[in-house]
Amino acid sequence: MDLEEFRMRGKEMVDYIIDYWETIEQRRVYPAVQPGYLRPLIPDSAPQGPESFEDLMADIERVIMPGVTHWQSPHFHAYYPAAVSLPGFLGDMLCGGIGCVGFSWASSPVCTELETVMLDWLGKMLNLPEDFLVETGGEGGGVIQSSASESTLVALLAARKKMITQMQAKCPDLGEHTIMSKLVAYTSEEAHCSVERAGMIASIKMRKLPTDEKFCLRGETLRQAVEEDKVLGLIPFYFCATLGTTSSCAFDNIMELGPICNSENIWMHIDAAYAGSSFICPEFRPLLNGVEFSDSFNFNPQKWLLVNFHCSALWVKRRSEFIGAFKMDHIYLNHDHQNSGLVTDYRHWQIPLGRIFHSLKMWFVFRMYGIKRLQEYIRKHVGLAHEFESLVRQDGRFEIENDVILGLVCFRMKGSNELNENLIQRINKMGKIHIVPCRLRDKFVLRFALCAQAVESKHVHYAWQNIKEIATDLEKDHQ
Repeated sequence: MDLEEFRMRGKEMVDYIIDYWETIEQRRVYPAVQPGYLRPLIPDSAPQGPESFEDLMADIERVIMPGVTHWQSPHFHAYYPAAVSLPGFLGDMLCGGIGCVGFSWASSPVCTELETVMLDWLGKMLNLPEDFLVETGGEGGGVIQSSASESTLVALLAARKKMITQMQAKCPDLGEHTIMSKLVAYTSEEAHCSVERAGMIASIKMRKLPTDEKFCLRGETLRQAVEEDKVLGLIPFYFCATLGTTSSCAFDNIMELGPICNSENIWMHIDAAYAGSSFICPEFRPLLNGVEFSDSFNFNPQKWLLVNFHCSALWVKRRSEFIGAFKMDHIYLNHDHQNSGLVTDYRHWQIPLGRIFHSLKMWFVFRMYGIKRLQEYIRKHVGLAHEFESLVRQDGRFEIENDVILGLVCFRMKGSNELNENLIQRINKMGKIHIVPCRLRDKFVLRFALCAQAVESKHVHYAWQNIKEIATDLEKDHQ
C-alpha cells in the first residue's frame, strides 16, 4: 500500500466507521456467538502474498462484527463507560500516523512536554492541590498510564520502595526480603479486584477491610487494622482508597482515612477510575475532598471524559519517590538533558519502557469540546441515571440497592438471588440490552450504567421496558 492508496482506503475506512456508529443501535448489543466461533471462519495460516483491501473489508462483517460486544451502543449498560469521541479518534489517528515512541524527552520532546502540560490542564479542571502540578514548581506531577490497574500497581511498588529505603536507613542490617515479609497494605472489601492483584504481583499482603452500610470504608476501621498489625510486628505502608467503587459507585471516606495514613507514614493512593471524571463539575468536586492527604491519585479519562482508550491519568505528590522505584539508565537511553532538571523522562514513571503519544488525544478532546461541554456530558449521564432510578422505584417488584450519585443504578427484583440470576441471564440472552451483575453483601444485584455517548432518555425507557417484560415472563414461569 502506497501513500495514495492509503489516502483512498483511509477515507473508505472513515466512511465505514461513520456508518457503523450511525447504525450501531440496530445491532444486537451482546453477541450470540459461542466460544471458538472465529477459527473456522478464517484460514489456518497467514497468506503468503498480499490480499486485496476489498476482501479484507468484506470479512469485517462476516468474521469480526458477529463477535463484537458493542460498547458504544446506547443499549450497552454494562461495566462502566469506555470513552470514544470523534475528537479523540482524530487524536488517535495522528498519534498512529506520527508513530513516535516517547520513552524519554530526547526520543520525542513534544511527546513528553505535551503530556506534562495536559496533566496540568486536567489537574486544574479537577481543582487538584498545587502539590500535584508541575507548573507550580513543586515536587509533584502527572503521567499517563495504560489503566487504573497499572496505576494502583506502580503506586504500590513506589510505596514499597520508599518504605524499604526508610527501614534500611534506620536499620542497615535489615535485608530487603525481611522487610518485605513484614509489609502490609490495606484496601476496602469493595475495592476493584486489581488492587488485590497488585498485592499479588508485588508479593505484599493486602488486607481487605469491611465497609459500612453504604459500602464505604471508614477511618476507625483502618485505624483498628493498623494497630492490630503493628502489635503483630508488621509494617503498615500502603492504603488504596476507592472513590466510586465498581460494584455500587460507593465512596470511601478519605477525610477520615487520609489523616490516619499521614500520621502512620502510610502511602495513600486514591483510585477514582470511573468517578474521577465527574469531579470537573463543581457540584461533584466535594466527593474529592481529602485528596490533599493522598500521595497519589488516579482516574481514567478513557472511561467518562471522552478520551479514547488507553488514557489513565496518575498524579503523584513527590515524583522523586516514583522515579526512585523505577529508574534504570543505560547508555543507549542517555541524552544531554537528562540530568539538567529541565526535562521529564517518563520511562522512570512506569513499568514499560515504551509509550505512545497518548496526550494528543487529550489535547484534541479538551480543545474541541471545552470544559463546559464535557461538564454537560457528565451531567447528562447523571440525569439519565436518576431517570432510570425513578422508573425502578415506580415498580413495586423492584428495589434500589445503592445511593445513585453518578451514572450507576444498582437494582434487583425483590426475592431470591436465584430469581435475579435468572433475570439477568434472560436479559443478556435476548441481546436487546447488556448489563452485568455485582454482589452487595449477600445480595445478587443488577447494575445499570450509563455508558454510550449517544444514550438518550428513549434508550433508558427502552431498557426499562425490556427489563419489565422479562421480569413479567419470569414471574409467570415461577407461578
